[in-house]
Amino acid sequence: MRPDLHHLFRMDKLPHIWCPGCGHGIITRAIGEAIADSDIDLEQTVIVSGIGCSSRAPGYMNFDTLHTLHGRALAFATGVKLSNPQLNVFVLTGDGDATAIGGNHFIHAARRNINLNVILFNNNIYGMTGGQYSPLTPTGKMATTSPYGNLENNFDIPVLAIASGASYVARGTAFHDKLLVDCIKEGIKNKGFSLIEAMSMCPTSYGRRNKMGTAADMLNDLKTSAVNINVAKKLTPEKLEGKFLIGTLHHKPYREFTEEYDKLIDRLRKEGD
Repeated sequence: MRPDLHHLFRMDKLPHIWCPGCGHGIITRAIGEAIADSDIDLEQTVIVSGIGCSSRAPGYMNFDTLHTLHGRALAFATGVKLSNPQLNVFVLTGDGDATAIGGNHFIHAARRNINLNVILFNNNIYGMTGGQYSPLTPTGKMATTSPYGNLENNFDIPVLAIASGASYVARGTAFHDKLLVDCIKEGIKNKGFSLIEAMSMCPTSYGRRNKMGTAADMLNDLKTSAVNINVAKKLTPEKLEGKFLIGTLHHKPYREFTEEYDKLIDRLRKEGD
């Protein structure tokens, strides 16, 4: 970790409790780097999480943090942002937390384009609560609740976010951590709902069941499966088969919810005078 990041973390809480080989520590450090490089007011920054492996991250970060109910992180974060729009609000969530029990909150937070920075740790499985498959577990993959392979189609979460109304959407990985930092920084700049999917590896609950080798093998798989969106423009569909895109996938700013809400309050006050 960069020495200039130490003040952003509760160093007395480290080392973390994640399994050896988990990518969540890399992603958490990337969030710290992005915040440090963005020159935002740390005293006006709040980090919200739900339940799951990813939601342990705020416990290591030296900010005002809010550890909420399973799937409800975005609902709590919406309340925080509406009560004080000047706050910089980050939501650290997982594939199950955000897209299963929290799926309805996810699409409506994106639809409102409320100014939240959402970093979704995607390790393709419920790692903490028993190894069940999630809405982002790829079809055919094994989990405790799909011992013969997952029959369901998985969400492409950036596509869902864009369709729901998010104004900034990006994807990075635990391998492409510098790109991930840049994506989070761009999300911080965006005035609206920003979704950054951070692809992680879970060697314990996901990799072991799917015979994916060591944590290093899984990290290398992220490396070889990811294609930068700028490079992808030059490749044929055949070359992109089985790959996923990384980088900024969508950026289309438009009116932000808390600003519009404040305008409504001002208008009603003037009409009442």
